[in-house]
Amino acid sequence: MKFNKILLVFGIVTIFMSCAENPFTGKKTMALVPNSQLFPTAFAQYDQFLTENKVVKGTSDAAMVTRVGQRIAVAAERWLNANGHQGYLKDYKWEYNLVDDKTVNAWCMPGGKIVFYTGILPIANGETGVAAIMGHEVAHALANHGQQRMSAGLVQQGLAVAGNIAIKDEESRNAFNQYYGVGTQVGVMLPFSRSHETEADKIGVYLMAIAGYNPHEAAELWKRMKANSGGQAPPEILSTHPSNDSRIANLTALADKAKAEAAKFGVTSFK
Repeated sequence: MKFNKILLVFGIVTIFMSCAENPFTGKKTMALVPNSQLFPTAFAQYDQFLTENKVVKGTSDAAMVTRVGQRIAVAAERWLNANGHQGYLKDYKWEYNLVDDKTVNAWCMPGGKIVFYTGILPIANGETGVAAIMGHEVAHALANHGQQRMSAGLVQQGLAVAGNIAIKDEESRNAFNQYYGVGTQVGVMLPFSRSHETEADKIGVYLMAIAGYNPHEAAELWKRMKANSGGQAPPEILSTHPSNDSRIANLTALADKAKAEAAKFGVTSFK
């Protein structure tokens, strides 16, 4: 028992000491895996992905993805510098690639490595839609959501191990494992992921506005996403993402605030 208490205290101290600050919210976040370790791994995985997939080069769509990405990155740096976070992006290595794949998706790895699939371009419906997607994906990287999810996963695994060490009765241990897995997934990990998506939506719509893109188009994008899904989505409580309706309502409410934020940077007209 004494060992378990020591282990618990050690775990709490480790988590407390391994925190970073989200520059967009000011909140402390878990950072059990530092970016100095996470970024090189992400960069290597990204390079490997590119060798295994068909990267589109030399087309107007590929140029658009790069152009939008660069504008969003500049907007991010302007915002960070203006809010006292100079040098925040020094270890980021921005890269934007369009991959020939019918999947309706785009993603950004820790450190700024971005992929758009050609399958999402018809739903983006032009440069402003691409900017809405790009802002959201870049926001995940800026807010270190990958780092936070990895840290949360380590905590989840660590507590599971601690529980199995502490519970000596086999029947009780089996019950703990059953309920702990479901409980932490539905009650902790999925809400955690949905909160990241909502946070990325907010940061992203601000960034697209500062970059000169109409933030009202973000909600329109998600209306098209909803139509494309054909209503095939799990209940929000069982999903890693907020429902389409929740996102549309949230982005609609944020659009004018994003324009006001952009005005602080002298941006008052939008594509």
